[in-house]
Amino acid sequence: MGKRIMDLSRRDLMAGAGAAAFAALADAPAQAFAPQAGKQNAGFYRYKLGAFEITAVTDGSATFPLADGFVKNVSKDEVNKALEAANLAKDQMTIVFTPIVVNTGTKLVVVDTGYGPAMLEKSGGKNGQFHSNLAAAGIDRGAVDAVIISHFHGDHINGLVTADGKPSFANAEILVPAPEWKFWMDDGNMTRAPDAAKPAFQNARRVFDALGNKVTQYEPGKDVVPGIQAVATHGHTPGHVSLTIGSGSDTMFVTCDLTNRPELFLANPGWHLMYDMDAAMAEATRRKMFDMVVADKMRVQGFHYPFPANGRIEKTDKGYRFAPTPWQASL
Repeated sequence: MGKRIMDLSRRDLMAGAGAAAFAALADAPAQAFAPQAGKQNAGFYRYKLGAFEITAVTDGSATFPLADGFVKNVSKDEVNKALEAANLAKDQMTIVFTPIVVNTGTKLVVVDTGYGPAMLEKSGGKNGQFHSNLAAAGIDRGAVDAVIISHFHGDHINGLVTADGKPSFANAEILVPAPEWKFWMDDGNMTRAPDAAKPAFQNARRVFDALGNKVTQYEPGKDVVPGIQAVATHGHTPGHVSLTIGSGSDTMFVTCDLTNRPELFLANPGWHLMYDMDAAMAEATRRKMFDMVVADKMRVQGFHYPFPANGRIEKTDKGYRFAPTPWQASL
């Protein structure tokens, strides 16, 4: 009996000591074993499309208050409901930017260029990351053979120039949609544009003046480079294009700005984004193109989709949904 009491006392003593030690730890200030990094990893992701190697390279993101007119034909309350249904914060919008690099085996091709390095400092490092992430991915801008531009909004063309206004891709052919060039470089269009649109005209001229206006105009419906074809998807801008990329039996549709955030504009294809210059045309175009993508079971690469913005489009009762391709640890 005495031995049992002794054993019990020992157990009680050990338990008491453990509890006291735990309490002491709980009261002590928390200390990390290592300092926090305080920044994100370099943002790039590679995958194969047939014999082609695709690298999605983030330019970062921008977060801003949700404006009443962000979707022109529905109320802010409806937009907030859609954001909450997608487990996104309401009353704000975060838009991501994802250019890609296509290595065909014979050519290195960039598709769109993000906001550019001049924005890196202005945004506190939140966007304008494309050039630094290209370097982190081991891609030399001097080795790029061609840059394909989908349209002339700043988040797609500003990366064509460096922070000090020099050409970013010194050895590359710069390929732009002919209808887009015609619209934005027309003095009459700039004069007639509302005041809110004039900065976009001025920015396009600033960027292409820095390149000496040395561009090659291409027509939709034709190969821009072997294996990459331009598809007319006008509406977002007058000359906006998307792309199809094909290698062997594998084909992918590159949306560019056919839609913005998929949680809003795929789920509700009838919603009109404030940035769409011809909203009715943009809606008709995306319905047509996404019906095609679904029917043909094409892979999709987005620009404003959650990084790395690659997956499939599925039809729903009221619209579409984006199904991301599972992450692959190797090519």
